[in-house]
Amino acid sequence: MAEITAALVKELREVTGAGMMACKKALAAVEGDMEKAIEHLREQGLAGAEKKAGRIAAEGVSFTKLSSDGKRGVVVEVNAETDFVAKNEKFRTYVGEVAAQALKTSASTTEEFLNEKWELDPSLTVGEKLSSMISIIGENMTIRRFAKVEENDGCVVSYIHAGGKIGVLVDVVSDVVNDDIKEMAKNVAMQVAALHPKYTSDKEVDADYLAREREILLAQIKNDPKEASKPEKVIMGMIEGRVKKELKEICLLDQPYVKAADGKQSVAAYVAEVAKANNAKVSIKGFVRFETGEGLEKKSENFAEEVAKQMAGN
Repeated sequence: MAEITAALVKELREVTGAGMMACKKALAAVEGDMEKAIEHLREQGLAGAEKKAGRIAAEGVSFTKLSSDGKRGVVVEVNAETDFVAKNEKFRTYVGEVAAQALKTSASTTEEFLNEKWELDPSLTVGEKLSSMISIIGENMTIRRFAKVEENDGCVVSYIHAGGKIGVLVDVVSDVVNDDIKEMAKNVAMQVAALHPKYTSDKEVDADYLAREREILLAQIKNDPKEASKPEKVIMGMIEGRVKKELKEICLLDQPYVKAADGKQSVAAYVAEVAKANNAKVSIKGFVRFETGEGLEKKSENFAEEVAKQMAGN
């Protein structure tokens, strides 16, 4: 068998643009024959994937998957360059496959996940399957992140908003799990998608954060001549009132429930109402919210220029 040298791997990578490990495996599979290795990579759909890796992938889909017993859930975000590809059926099917594997994975990081075997084709890793899809679809793609939730004392409920723009998991602890409880949890998940809370309850809010907010509010009042002249007791009351208002905005259970008939009922009160009606002990333990592309730079290009680039092979 021919020796697979670093120089040979480097040459194949430069010719095909495929990943280093993919090139090494390809050369080993064909006993170092460069031409056969190129064909092997093309057959695997890996050639050319690296050339697209420099493009910004900020569109895509956040997708959720639940176990059949409703005790486990996962949300994944898979990115592509354009909204057009994000709506492509082949892309969305692939994202579903990624979510199905992520639901069962023991990996704790995306890097670990990318290095494990692809369940639907164990000859590839998850990362190599991603490279293959990049070549097939023709855009850079990334498996950006995933998060899992497990609840043995209740259920996990999911919600996908706007076809994958937002994916939500809600962890519900309950001694009763029926259609009413699941519907309540789904409504809470929709609340999370719509109003973007940072915390489940005010108990999760860091004390240092609250102290800093109070300092900022005090400084704002002191810089306002009209408010600065008020008695200290009044000023302290103003600060606490503003802190409470902020907590109602950032804490899920304190937020006004979006479907409340009177517009005043809190999420906590809604959960308690459903629990009472079902003679159940229910609490919202937590949630995960992924918004596709949040924190990523989105590349804006003239469509004609993009077409010209693609025709030029860039």
